[in-house]
Amino acid sequence: MEEDRKGFLRPTQLAKLSRGAEQVIERVCPGLRIEEPAKETDGEEHHVWGSIAALQYTWARDPATRHIGSSGGALSATLIYLLESRQVDGVVTTAARSDMPIRNATIIADHTVEIQKAAGSRYAPSAPLAEIADLLDGRRALAFVGKPCDVAALRQLARIDPRVDRTFPWMISFFCAGLPSYEGTDALLSAMGIAKPSEVAAFRFRGDGWPGKATVRAKDGRVASLDYDTSWGGILTRFIQFRCKICPDGIGQFADIAFADGWHLNAARRPTFEEADGRSLALARTHRAAVMLQQAVDAGYLASTLADVTDLPFIQPHQAGRKGLVPARLLAMRLTGRRSPSFIGLNLRQNARQLSFETKLRNFLGTLRRLIAPRRRR
Repeated sequence: MEEDRKGFLRPTQLAKLSRGAEQVIERVCPGLRIEEPAKETDGEEHHVWGSIAALQYTWARDPATRHIGSSGGALSATLIYLLESRQVDGVVTTAARSDMPIRNATIIADHTVEIQKAAGSRYAPSAPLAEIADLLDGRRALAFVGKPCDVAALRQLARIDPRVDRTFPWMISFFCAGLPSYEGTDALLSAMGIAKPSEVAAFRFRGDGWPGKATVRAKDGRVASLDYDTSWGGILTRFIQFRCKICPDGIGQFADIAFADGWHLNAARRPTFEEADGRSLALARTHRAAVMLQQAVDAGYLASTLADVTDLPFIQPHQAGRKGLVPARLLAMRLTGRRSPSFIGLNLRQNARQLSFETKLRNFLGTLRRLIAPRRRR
């Protein structure tokens, strides 16, 4: 994987691929194809939210883990439980690079302290599957944590390679609104008064509270921060790549469990981003995962209360309407001669029918303008 001029990680072909290797890519790569996880999940199917075997608000019982995580530390506490109960030997996850904290690295966490150090959102490019082939030797049972597209790719690989399920008994994801580039990271640093990446001693996109602040500590001792609404909503979202704009799965439908911010609602039933004790939403997509989450609660790693699926459109409004916008955006791609991904199932048309014609037209025209404008500049 190499960083391109816009600050995204892209695969680089180093040698000619065999036809067999090309066929694997065609079946696995989520940039080309996503086929709904009909056989991998067994909860009650919801046309928007996917398979739901259990739905709950949850947070880490350990106060330190709850504070350091982006939304109550529930994902971190679950990973710690899996490690300490010896259900897995390690966790493949994303953390800050030790030599450059504004960049991401894939690690295998073998101890609780490594999971705690990796806690918190990483709103920048990551490639946790880049070296995945080296792990499929069956020597260790691992949990995998990745973006919804990462988990979709791994799950689709499992359909043709039985080693995947043997190596990764647990695949865990989180709600994702899109991937900003490293240019977005640089813009965030600039807004906090940091001119050069070399000035950074420590950096967090979120965490240390809920929703937590983007915080940088410079090598000269300066500390600066931005609230979540400004850092994510005002800066980073401007740098999200186009592929994320046509994503049919921002909610981790292929995962065993998907975590999300369990935002509190104001009187108008809109999310409030005021600092509070962290709280996650946990969607167990299999009955096996629902049992594991309850075991983590019983063992004292998690606290939980029941959540209601009818609240999800208010708590996660962006995700509630996202699937329905995809067909209009794909149509714009086809009309401009772009190759569009193949999305099979996922209830995209059903979701689209629930949106107004005006909403779909606005998204179609917006995508059309975005695709035509670069060609005009050339």
